[in-house]
Amino acid sequence: MFIFKRCDCLSKITGCCRNDKDVAQLSSDLNVLSVKSRLEILFLLKSKSHCVCDLMTHTDMSQSLVSHHLADLMKSGIVESKREGKFIEYFLTKKGEKVIQALNSIIN
Repeated sequence: MFIFKRCDCLSKITGCCRNDKDVAQLSSDLNVLSVKSRLEILFLLKSKSHCVCDLMTHTDMSQSLVSHHLADLMKSGIVESKREGKFIEYFLTKKGEKVIQALNSIIN
């Protein structure tokens, strides 16, 4: 005979469990980060902002592919952009910096 023990904590009060919205957002973010090319772009943006043409040079990706990946990273709130003259510079957000820290802790 098996006896199942129920969780004694009150998840709403103690915060031991995440709500569905948080889990869905994390799943979406992990999906965005699961693409090698996007990780390459993130690690390039770790040290300084770059325009699409710089990212193309560093990654050997086409302009449309770099732009597509940047759009996905921006949609997830990991990357933002700002206009610098005739170029648009892309940089990590605070969330993006935290993502890089987390990824570095996994690698090291």
